[in-house]
Amino acid sequence: MEEKVRIIQELVPGKQITIAHLIANPNKELYEKLGLDPSVDYSKSAIGIITISPAETAVIAADIAVKAAGVELGFVDRFSGTLIVTGTISETESALEGILNYVEEKMGFTVCGITRT
Repeated sequence: MEEKVRIIQELVPGKQITIAHLIANPNKELYEKLGLDPSVDYSKSAIGIITISPAETAVIAADIAVKAAGVELGFVDRFSGTLIVTGTISETESALEGILNYVEEKMGFTVCGITRT
């Protein structure tokens, strides 16, 4: 008789930000595909993307973002840890920096640098 092997997989998230990216001057199609407001001034706009773990921390990151800069929330998912914010390039960059600084200094997270396209 063949012995069955039972495998149990668990997700043990670290306290970390794995992606912090700023998309400067995205085109209208990207806004539309992401379900964001396409009626923005594209010459001054940006999209900021954060992936954070544990996933529920995306709610805290969203709060920090809107308080750190005049960004708007595009998407917050407390189950995947994804946060998307929109605003001017400088506002979006300030929001991302505010999130990274807070979670690293106050919450002991490991953070990555901000990348940009």
